[in-house]
Amino acid sequence: MKTFTDNAGRTWTVQVNVAAIKRVRGLVGIDLNKLVGDGFQALANLVSDPVQLADVLYCLVKDEADAKQVTDEEFGRGLAGDAIMLAADAFVEELIDFFPDARARAGLRKVIEAGRKVRLRLLTHAETLLERIDPEIEASKLIASFGSSPASSDSTPAPSPSEN
Repeated sequence: MKTFTDNAGRTWTVQVNVAAIKRVRGLVGIDLNKLVGDGFQALANLVSDPVQLADVLYCLVKDEADAKQVTDEEFGRGLAGDAIMLAADAFVEELIDFFPDARARAGLRKVIEAGRKVRLRLLTHAETLLERIDPEIEASKLIASFGSSPASSDSTPAPSPSEN
């Protein structure tokens, strides 16, 4: 079982088992068992949609939420920023642990780790590019690309009576 802490300081335990998969399927119509097909596209779509991810997570922690008297709306309020990433990571790890074939789990972990490395590399590259940008120079380039400023309204002819 994997855990994460939300922005309200509440710790949640994510459990993926047959009962949890049935609950998620019944409440939000998502079959967790099918998320790893099609090159992980369904899993990527779920993890990148914070609303849908929160709904799935709430289903997975429903018993715990009921015991803590936390509604699905309150649960969602606790998910933002780093908490979403931590929750998504806990969910993905728990989902991988659900699969009964050890070789499949090992393969899934490799794919997930490769995805994390790609994400980190892209973020690092983006940060490097942003550090190189001089806002003054870029603004000057944009201003120059607009050409000269439009003539003042004093030089614009007034509409003729026939245009009214």
